[in-house]
Amino acid sequence: MKQLLNLLAAIALLVWGTHLVRTGILRVFGANLRNVLAHSVASRWAAAISGLGVTALVQSSTATALIVSSFVGQGLVALPLALAVMLGADVGTSLMAVVFSFDLSWLSPLFIFVGVVLFVSRQSNPLGRFGRILIGLGLMLLALRLVAESTELMTHSPVVKALLGSISSDLLLEITVGAFLSVVAYSSLAIVLLIATMAASGLVPLEPALGLVLGANLGSGLLAVLTTAKSAIEVRQVPLGNFVFKAIGVLVAAPLTGLWLRYAAPYVHDSATLVVLFHLSFNILVAVMFIGLTQIVARWVDHWLPKPDKTLVAGRPHHLDPSALETPSLAISCAAREALHQADIVETMMVGMLTVIKTNDIRLAEDLRKLDDSVDELYSAIKYYLTKISREALGEEESRRWTDIISFTINMEQIGDIVERVLIDIEDKKIKKGRSFSEAGMAEICELHARLVDNLRLGMSVFLNGSIRDAQKLLEEKARFRDLERAYASAHLTRLSGNSVQSMETSSLHIDLISDLKRINSHICSIAYPILDSAGALAPNRLRQAQLAERPPTIL
Repeated sequence: MKQLLNLLAAIALLVWGTHLVRTGILRVFGANLRNVLAHSVASRWAAAISGLGVTALVQSSTATALIVSSFVGQGLVALPLALAVMLGADVGTSLMAVVFSFDLSWLSPLFIFVGVVLFVSRQSNPLGRFGRILIGLGLMLLALRLVAESTELMTHSPVVKALLGSISSDLLLEITVGAFLSVVAYSSLAIVLLIATMAASGLVPLEPALGLVLGANLGSGLLAVLTTAKSAIEVRQVPLGNFVFKAIGVLVAAPLTGLWLRYAAPYVHDSATLVVLFHLSFNILVAVMFIGLTQIVARWVDHWLPKPDKTLVAGRPHHLDPSALETPSLAISCAAREALHQADIVETMMVGMLTVIKTNDIRLAEDLRKLDDSVDELYSAIKYYLTKISREALGEEESRRWTDIISFTINMEQIGDIVERVLIDIEDKKIKKGRSFSEAGMAEICELHARLVDNLRLGMSVFLNGSIRDAQKLLEEKARFRDLERAYASAHLTRLSGNSVQSMETSSLHIDLISDLKRINSHICSIAYPILDSAGALAPNRLRQAQLAERPPTIL
């Protein structure tokens, strides 16, 4: 019983060490890895090589699948090239299994000691996060040694021998067990290393060990499918295509395990090395088989998971990928894209608002007011999504981006509320009463509205690109808009003094409308403040005044 507990503890330590390495590398190098993948997909072979390199570093083909899936969801990478990346990713993780199969246990205490010192002393900066990676590597090496010691003791147990004998009698059972272990452990690398260690100690015979390795590969593909099950269709396509590769590969390789063992065993005398080399050979075979067929598999996947009509998801969150939450930089990118989607709906409301003012289209006004519910839903969804991102895992720049997204979505939500109130006023005070603005008043409203839409688009550009020059231009537009609003309010009063009937009937609505447009513009221009403040281009007193101006009024 004690030996079994020791083995289970060692397995748990191996899985935890793999998790620390994977998450640590994604936190330190996540943005750089995404850039490498995004810029290395010019051809299938280049995509496969980039996937191999990134996965060898991350030590998880599942993590690479999540990153590449997000690119497909954003339209940055075509599905066939993303599938080529995954073929390389599987070879990359199998190469790491070969590396860890060597006796590197002497590095374990060094990695753990240095890692703990770095992590404790520099926890909040990249050096501390690198210490976390070293701790994970040290724990993996320590766990492999503990697994070897525990399995060596268990080889003499009659119960264990009988249990393993039942598993080794059926190849399908071996594949099923290997797949199950890989899904439960969230790491095929950890399971393959475990199988190799058990084979080296004699606890698992070689032929059943190869069946378990095939199952671990199948489980790795299934794990990515399950992880992205609630994601957008585009995101789910890559893991499904990769699972197809692995499933067909297992069907082809399963009958050949005995043949491979017969010809390879005379040249490789170490059982652990034989197991990890089979793992590597399997993934190389799958990559060679399918590198020229990614276009065909992509068509299959498109048929099984057709992309939805984008017109049907206008107000529904479709960029907030829950599977990206483990990679903070990727999750921040997803939230930013959803924030822009929210801003697109706000722009639709603003553009339609002028049409309602001009044409008195009450049906359009009702449809536009319903869009505010979509804006509110997106705001809540983005805010909830961001709260699930670990703030401790974010670097300084990512933390600023996190704050910028929250601020941007709040401004968009408030703009949507203002537009909704404006539409209600137009319906009640203009359309239902059959009134109209004077020609001069309508021209003023059109001028303010055109500037407002331009400023919104400029604000979206500032949010997306962080351009200091555009941010400064946005603040200049705020001053111009304020001056224009004052001038038009004064012009309206002048028309009132001339006893213009149209101006008198719509006076209250006209003054309220240009005041609301000014408020909308203030929310738009506030997008520039975080950008300028982080760049040191905003005077402290200007920032303080802006914050006071944007602070909501106290309700008494």
